[in-house]
Amino acid sequence: MADQDITYDEVAAAAAGLQDGGQPVTLEAVRAFVGNGSPNAVYKHLAAWRASNSKPAEVPPATLPESLVADLAAWARQFAHDAGAAEREALAQSDADRDALLAAGDALEAEREALRAELADRDEAIERLNAELRNARQVAMDALVSKAKDQLAIDGKEAQLTALRAEIERNVAAQAAESDRRLAAEMELVGATTARTALEAENADLRAQLQAARKR
Repeated sequence: MADQDITYDEVAAAAAGLQDGGQPVTLEAVRAFVGNGSPNAVYKHLAAWRASNSKPAEVPPATLPESLVADLAAWARQFAHDAGAAEREALAQSDADRDALLAAGDALEAEREALRAELADRDEAIERLNAELRNARQVAMDALVSKAKDQLAIDGKEAQLTALRAEIERNVAAQAAESDRRLAAEMELVGATTARTALEAENADLRAQLQAARKR
């Protein structure tokens, strides 16, 4: 039979017949069944038939002796225990590390809260000191302004006192001159009074002598 005369149906029929007859379905058996066709053509159709008709082989049940199963179970438990020892130790260490980290975190949180409270107190103290400093600066500024005003007032009073002192000195000088003038006038008046008294006494004496002369 020529290669082009071999069809899938022929190969499938040959393979099914071999399988039903309990014979192995091989490439050579199928070729012989269909008349020794081209190996490539037969293989191509046979592969397609196997892909669509072959059944998976039944796997026999794996049965082990009970003693072997028990030994394997004990070995598995021991192996799991031994194999997990390092993991359990690492897990325990991880738990311990986690607890230590949590404790350290709590301590840091408490310390942070304490620092936050301390900073709040410091901020309050700084604000209070700033307020006191502002008040002190204001008081100092007010004192300087008042002192400047007082100094200006003092300077003005000094000028007034200087003028008053000059006026007083002028008045004292004028009063002294007037007093000297009055004293001189009084002295002249005293001299005139004394002279008049002397003249009056002399006149009285002359009158007395005149009267005495007349009597004689």
